[in-house]
Amino acid sequence: MTAQTDQRDAKAKRIIISVDAMGGDQGPAAIVAGCDVSARKNSDISFILHGPEPELAGLVAKKPALAGRVEIRHAGEAVTMDDKPSQVVRNGKDTSMWSAIEAVRDGSASVTVSCGNTGALMALSMIRLRKLPGVNRPAIAVLYPSSNPQGFNVLLDVGADVRADAEDLLRFALMGMSYARNGLDLPRPRVGLLNVGTEEHKGRTELKEAYELIRDQRETAGFEFVGFVEGGDIPGDICDVIVTDGFTGNVAIKTGEGTASFVGDSLREAFKFSPLSRLASLLAYPSLRRLKKKIDPRRVNGGVFLGLNGTVVKSHGSADATGVSAAIKLAAQLADIQFTDKLAARVAALPAEEKDE
Repeated sequence: MTAQTDQRDAKAKRIIISVDAMGGDQGPAAIVAGCDVSARKNSDISFILHGPEPELAGLVAKKPALAGRVEIRHAGEAVTMDDKPSQVVRNGKDTSMWSAIEAVRDGSASVTVSCGNTGALMALSMIRLRKLPGVNRPAIAVLYPSSNPQGFNVLLDVGADVRADAEDLLRFALMGMSYARNGLDLPRPRVGLLNVGTEEHKGRTELKEAYELIRDQRETAGFEFVGFVEGGDIPGDICDVIVTDGFTGNVAIKTGEGTASFVGDSLREAFKFSPLSRLASLLAYPSLRRLKKKIDPRRVNGGVFLGLNGTVVKSHGSADATGVSAAIKLAAQLADIQFTDKLAARVAALPAEEKDE
């Protein structure tokens, strides 16, 4: 009897992750493999997988670590990368993405993870989960490798919406600060506003307005505002949170990923140049492994949708099992600290006159 009680208690303590199994470029096999990696590393998580039940059941059966830790919810259709968000919102009720979000909406799961179409995922998340009171535009926040002691900086928005006015940028700053405080354990995060220069007279009108709004909230919200920062500061140690609009942020994150890939390919090519360089690569192997781990996009795979009544983690569409596992790890961490509740409290703390009517 005691053993049965212990098993029920263990199951009750588990964090349940809702996973869109059909969203990735590499198909459901890679996503189930990512769940398997996560399950072997963390005994406190379980999964609800969404997609064609016969196919998913066969994949799950091959992973012993997933035994007893997976519920499959049948969804016969999938959202493709070419589907328009508006079409998915109107006609996507039978898709795995819709089903995955619905599991968070009805309380079955704590967090949704999807590798699918970003626009469709954001549109469905906004429709089904709704925005937090006081949030005009949600944002996607990512962890960007940096030279700071914590190893990462928070960058947002990276693509939820290409437009952002001064009020939106203020809310991004508060949400990013909350993410850094709760996700990176930084008691007083340093916030910077991305611009074409650090001088206060530079930049568009909305940036100058946002500068003043964010500066005026620093003491009340408990963060440091370092002012304007430039693109080169994104991986630096000047600040912990970089705030920008979705267009600029998306260009920045993809430029960073491309640069990391270019550096990796160039190093491999350089070390193959001659017998001496190949010998040098053997001597440098431990250091190269550390460098690869630091800049590997899979290690920080997962953009968090901030500003919604529920937590959604967007994994890269091309993610393999390692990348999916990283996104699930992030989702579990956010669920464990009840991040959505803390974020809602932070946004609600804005003075009434600064909220949208």
